[in-house]
Amino acid sequence: MTITEEEIHQALATWGNGKIAISKAFEDGGIEAARKVASANLDSYYGYNLGPVLFKPTMASGEQTFRPTKPGALAYFCGHSDEYPLDNGFAIMGWRACEHVTSAMFIQGDIAMWMGWIRLTNKDGSVTTVDKSFGYKKDETGTLRIVLHHSSLPYQPPVGTS
Repeated sequence: MTITEEEIHQALATWGNGKIAISKAFEDGGIEAARKVASANLDSYYGYNLGPVLFKPTMASGEQTFRPTKPGALAYFCGHSDEYPLDNGFAIMGWRACEHVTSAMFIQGDIAMWMGWIRLTNKDGSVTTVDKSFGYKKDETGTLRIVLHHSSLPYQPPVGTS
């Protein structure tokens, strides 16, 4: 069950389309609709069925920086969580398009890693670029699952330095 580059590109597109679907569900049906879509996304292509997912969201800090459980990921994507009060809901920010730009990939059998930029465009046309790393593993059914998701904002050097 070797992973292919095409499967990785499809997984990246699926991830981006998931964020767009969550945003639209929130706009059309509110937070419960968004949570339903987000939960289905997490079940569909994240590897929580395999064990903890090594998830480091872009805008998470302190004791809640890392999200190895599905409830932690759901809170990050949808916000509105008493357990994660600092989460604003990354996936309910009006996303309309997602592009991935590959820096590098590593594939070895049923394990693969991808690193690059994700560019998300919201309904107002603003683009957010995020540095991303994803780790994938195929499960026993051959489904590609995210088992590592690391995200950060690009480094901005202080003004006046070189």
